[in-house]
Amino acid sequence: MGGSEHPDRRKLLAGGLVVASAALTGCTSTSAAPVAAGASPNPRPTTPAEAFTRLMDGNERWVSGDLRHPDRDPNRREFVAQKQEPFGAVLSCIDSRVPPELLFDTGLGDLYVMRTGGEAVGPVVTGSVEYGPMTSGTPLVVVLGHQRCGAVAAAYKSLRDGKPLPGNLDAIARALRPAYEQAVRKGGSDPVETMARAQVELTASGLRSNQDLAPLVEKGALAVVGAYYSLDTGKVEVLAGTPGGS
Repeated sequence: MGGSEHPDRRKLLAGGLVVASAALTGCTSTSAAPVAAGASPNPRPTTPAEAFTRLMDGNERWVSGDLRHPDRDPNRREFVAQKQEPFGAVLSCIDSRVPPELLFDTGLGDLYVMRTGGEAVGPVVTGSVEYGPMTSGTPLVVVLGHQRCGAVAAAYKSLRDGKPLPGNLDAIARALRPAYEQAVRKGGSDPVETMARAQVELTASGLRSNQDLAPLVEKGALAVVGAYYSLDTGKVEVLAGTPGGS
């Protein structure tokens, strides 16, 4: 009787070891993936609408304080070290209070960011904006102006009074002249605010229709959005170019 039990016991033990081994292997395979751990918690947006939603959802978290701080750890750094595929490009002001990565609650490898005084543009800046859409399929460009912009205020005063700004600062004023002229035509109680918004809309429109980006916009692979950031509330207001909208 004792001899007949041993084979069954051996089979049971063997079966138990196989199950235990499979369970351990399964646990190991789900935890030992340092590169994958650096991936974004959500798949990279591939359409203008998806990218726009990702940014605006991030801004809502910034406004409410319910931040996720995605893509900001050593694993993410390793994950993007050899290759980047940002889902958005943001042209914003140099103002220290308007950091795109923070106010959209994004992280490493998520955005191309260009910053100039008053979102002033020229060939180098335009080329930098074009880089993502033309080389890595970035589906969204955002031109982001903001409340109480010092560069716009200085340019407005300079152009109004006919007194050039010192040094290369005057190049910013010259670049903002079309927005100044539009603000003068519109009038209103706060011409600097009007000029700041006009600069966003003119810049976004120019990028949307330029010879390199226009074909991407026409086929729906790219959207160029004009937006405005409130220093008081932290909220981003869309002025023009919402994917699928105006």
